[in-house]
Amino acid sequence: MSENSIDFKIYGGRSLYGEITTNYSKNGAMGLLCGALLNRGKTILHGIPKIEEVHRIIEVLTSIGVTVEWIGTNSLQIQPPKSLKLEQINRQSANKTRTILMFLGPLIHWYKSFSLPHSQGCSLGKRTAVAHIYAFAELGVTIKTTSNSYEVKVGQLRPKDIVLYEAGDTATENILLAAAKIPGRTTIRFATCNYMVQELCFFLQKCGVKVDGVGTSTLTVHGVPEIDQDVEYHNSEDPIESMMFLSAAVVTKSQLTIKRCPIDFLALELYKLKKMGLKYKQSKRYKAYNSYTDLVDITVLPSNLKAPEEKIHPLPYPGINIDNLPFFVPIAAVAKGETLIHDWVYENRAIYYLELTKLGVRMILADPHRVYVTGPTDFKPAQIVCPPALRPAMIILIAMLAADGVSILRNVYSISRGYEEIATRLNSLGAKIEVLLG
Repeated sequence: MSENSIDFKIYGGRSLYGEITTNYSKNGAMGLLCGALLNRGKTILHGIPKIEEVHRIIEVLTSIGVTVEWIGTNSLQIQPPKSLKLEQINRQSANKTRTILMFLGPLIHWYKSFSLPHSQGCSLGKRTAVAHIYAFAELGVTIKTTSNSYEVKVGQLRPKDIVLYEAGDTATENILLAAAKIPGRTTIRFATCNYMVQELCFFLQKCGVKVDGVGTSTLTVHGVPEIDQDVEYHNSEDPIESMMFLSAAVVTKSQLTIKRCPIDFLALELYKLKKMGLKYKQSKRYKAYNSYTDLVDITVLPSNLKAPEEKIHPLPYPGINIDNLPFFVPIAAVAKGETLIHDWVYENRAIYYLELTKLGVRMILADPHRVYVTGPTDFKPAQIVCPPALRPAMIILIAMLAADGVSILRNVYSISRGYEEIATRLNSLGAKIEVLLG
């Protein structure tokens, strides 16, 4: 799919019904694809979603000489060459994804010096790489930022006790990737223990790297000198997609069953919704294919919600996930009363929430981080251009599903970065979305 080439025509005001299975994790897949660069042997990854973000990373990997093949529906076989061709990197694809930043961790074990293009991805305000740069310096790696690249020099690599400058998912993953092949014990403090970080830890353990403290904010990596073996691993399901379907069900007042939901990464979100008046049923826990992640099936029932007395805001796991927060905005729009949504992490994202006012949502922007949403809302159809950010784009689509009439959502590339065949999947639940090719 090329950027800015596809629009959605949404016939809203329809209830959803039936059941949907949560797709495999986008962010989990990103870490695993980067992790495959650590292994000189063959890596088979199952549960890789066919989304634009994955396609961009595959384009980068193949451009530098890595053999990447799809086997079956959602599995990849990855085999690095004896020597990479980093000078031939596909800069256009690299620039479209922030994941390129996580190539730093593996590449320090391939080169003594190299250049890596700047990362982009969602436009969510200032997102610096300072936490990465400071942590790599502790390991013996110097990174200088130029106008369009990171210039990297690798000195004597050494295990260290590191305190991350800030708790970031990609920073934690990057240092995990780097420390995996630095013999000795590296400790990462103020690490995040989010789902994609745990996924990468489980993968590294499969590669023979011992990682202590998985699921906590202090990780200890027992690095090994080399990883050269055939490794097979299964990526687990995406809690952010589960939350998206939960939000869609709530906003359209539907009875919908979402299967294979990673419950540990949705527990507080569900508890907040329960206190707002959401009625739902939950199955017993069962394991994902990776043998670690706990899953449940959740059936959402039509409910009358009320605004919470306290603000809704994200925190590192086990708090509300930063990527789940936007889905509370359309939920707040159907709840009776005023809800304060505090998106303190990103400078620009709360501003994108204002696009929902075009669909009839009553909203006040207090500052670049806080919005007050007043419900319930009589959603109106509209024509909107997708913002250049994945989750804000998706909540516009959710609101359009609830708006009685015909809406147009233009340039949906940002949605396709993280959701596979989303129009087809929503249509299978009773939505009516036409895909318009530009």
